[in-house]
Amino acid sequence: MEEKVIITLENAKIFQNDHLVVSDVNLDVKTGEFIYLIGRVGSGKTSLIKTLNAELSLTEGSGMVAGYDLRKLKRRHIPKLRRNLGVIFQDFKLLTDRTVYDNLLFVLKATGWKNKIAIKDRIDYVLDLVNLKYKAYKKPHQLSGGEQQRVVIARALLNDPDVILADEPTGNLDPDTTDEIMDILFSISANGRAVLMATHNYSTLKKFPARTIKFEKGGITEREYYDEEIDFDLLP
Repeated sequence: MEEKVIITLENAKIFQNDHLVVSDVNLDVKTGEFIYLIGRVGSGKTSLIKTLNAELSLTEGSGMVAGYDLRKLKRRHIPKLRRNLGVIFQDFKLLTDRTVYDNLLFVLKATGWKNKIAIKDRIDYVLDLVNLKYKAYKKPHQLSGGEQQRVVIARALLNDPDVILADEPTGNLDPDTTDEIMDILFSISANGRAVLMATHNYSTLKKFPARTIKFEKGGITEREYYDEEIDFDLLP
């Protein structure tokens, strides 16, 4: 699969409630790339994810995400942008009164799917990707934390997005479960999607090296991270 630039930010300033969080953000992300976003709490990682998702407006600089111009994006086009993005949260945000299958069904119906056969095929497909097809009719409270996070990943993949935005997706998981989730995320990246993951987990960075963006002092710095020691201060 040919790589293409799927996210571009040029001289972007990221604001949260009129407070400037990060300045001079210049970033190109290609399809198939895996990128870590690291830095202290409040340094701008989540604000960047929310800007890419159009939850926060980009008011200075320029930005393109999956073919959409963030500066010119009209409110009515935000749902179309978001169908090209899959978002994974630390706290799952699953509907607790519905089964795994019905959680995914809710998303597909909300994004315009109507064909019952196509819906079932898509749900079966994404659950198979995360090895949860056999738990489709369990409710979230009947699943482990790792299984719930796999449901969240399946949900993020439903509309075959170009980009996955993951905000501390392993923050509440034990080390073995974290490794399982990371294997899935890297597999998603290897299949041609861009994955941006905010994390504080130093051991994950060591075990699963990838391009790394550090947020500090109101800006970003970048390096290709391999298996050498790094001097990033990752703790909040």
